[in-house]
Amino acid sequence: MEVEHLNPTVLAFKEFINAHPSLIKEVRKSGKSWQEYYEKWVLLGEDDPHWEQYKEEPTKENEKKSDEKNFELMSQLMKLTENFDINKVQGQVQQLSNTISTIQEVISQYQQSKKPSEQTKDPFNWFHD
Repeated sequence: MEVEHLNPTVLAFKEFINAHPSLIKEVRKSGKSWQEYYEKWVLLGEDDPHWEQYKEEPTKENEKKSDEKNFELMSQLMKLTENFDINKVQGQVQQLSNTISTIQEVISQYQQSKKPSEQTKDPFNWFHD
């Protein structure tokens, strides 16, 4: 069904939902149908105080919490990188590389031994049918 053919109240309800993102989360979390919320919206109207709990506006508090989380994450990453011994990591990478090379050689040798050897042509069977 195209948007053009929807009832105007349904379109208005869609706009209302977009203005109340917490309502979308609530419906997904509770498993209730949109029909229930639509009926409430029709009865109460969109200006009813009931809908205020679903209105989510970005506040400075949320932004501040986000910045604090980012700072905390960066400080944890810095602490982790301070404890890295580059020479040790490089040695482990080299050891892993050597192990992979050895495994490749073993697989290569196994594949060569698995191939059937070419039969040598017997000159005495040239005239045999």
